[in-house]
Amino acid sequence: MTGAPQVELSASQAARLLRSTATVRSRSRQLLERARAGDSPWFVVHDVKLDAVADLVAETTASRYPDGDIPFHSRWRHFEAGGVDRLGALDAALPTAGSAERTRALIDVVLVSVLLDAGAGPEWSFREQSTGLVLTRSEGLGVASWAAFCDGLFSSDPADPLRVDAAGLNRISADALGAAFQVGPDNSLTGLSGRADLLRRLGEVLAGRPEIFGPDARPGRLFDHLTRGGRAEVSAVDVLNAVLDHLGAIWPSDNAIDAHPLGDCWHHDAVVGPGLTAGWVPFHKLSQWLTYSLLEPFRWSGVQVTGLDELTGLPEYRNGGLLLDSGVLELRDASWADHEWEVGDELVVEWRALTVALIDEVADRVRARFGADTTTMPLACVLEGGTWSAGRILAGRLRHGLPPLSIRSTGTVF
Repeated sequence: MTGAPQVELSASQAARLLRSTATVRSRSRQLLERARAGDSPWFVVHDVKLDAVADLVAETTASRYPDGDIPFHSRWRHFEAGGVDRLGALDAALPTAGSAERTRALIDVVLVSVLLDAGAGPEWSFREQSTGLVLTRSEGLGVASWAAFCDGLFSSDPADPLRVDAAGLNRISADALGAAFQVGPDNSLTGLSGRADLLRRLGEVLAGRPEIFGPDARPGRLFDHLTRGGRAEVSAVDVLNAVLDHLGAIWPSDNAIDAHPLGDCWHHDAVVGPGLTAGWVPFHKLSQWLTYSLLEPFRWSGVQVTGLDELTGLPEYRNGGLLLDSGVLELRDASWADHEWEVGDELVVEWRALTVALIDEVADRVRARFGADTTTMPLACVLEGGTWSAGRILAGRLRHGLPPLSIRSTGTVF
């Protein structure tokens, strides 16, 4: 790898390369190969434990979906928390099934909800008024954002509350968002101000791109953009590229090449690559989580979605925790588990990269246990079945659900 020829890339070309899921995978594989060779200062890889992890994931999947009908890993599963069909309950208030306007509304709500889906912290919960359910973490955030959407928090038009638009987002303060999420002295939510800032940046981006998001500046107009000309088929990477190209400016731009923000892309000295991309490891976790969550509205509209497995596993604390808690990954110094880390710290960057690479290997083993392939059991289903839930199960057994590493949240990555 060190002998790779130098390639001259412009800043825009480098940023484009770092948005590719192929680059996410290849950079992650670099760090996995290095760790397997014993050269990582942070982690030891125990390959002998991969089969046991695959067994746990397969058992979890069979328990959760005994009929074998596994949905995609997406925000829509959180909207179903507690076995409540919230979409069905809202059905009569939404535009006609199969219509473009209905798809726009569904994209509106799921996009904003995903952006609000960074870690909630251990103290926060949400009580749903209509059911009395008390929900925490991702499910709580999902249901809270669903309720806020239904209440018209993100719409500027009181006569049309079931939408998200730039004017509605631009007026959202941390206090307003906190009230919707029931935040108080005894119910703190990690990264609240960062989430409100992110929504306002989203509003600015929507308003600034009318050719993509329309005169009403709605995220749901991504559907019109991607199906322009009556297009009846899109690839998952098409959706991700649209998210990265047209929404990338919402992410904090500290990580950048010249004037090109990189988003969820972090530095690691051991990673090689051409030109300006050397040392950068991309993940685009929330953008990929958003993409997974957008696939269902497209499919419900009748648009065929292809290339699901070009997306990667999500490098967050449930999938990464599965690997640490099962012993596939071991910290070289156990005391590091007691330290609070920053998102850009090399240990965290490497943990996330190893997660991406190893989840691919776990997925292959899980498919073998079901006699499936990437067509019948794409990565989106392995994650849902799956690795995320198995990671939560182990965290529940070991630490009452807390992640194995403590990472200071900005509200925009985890």
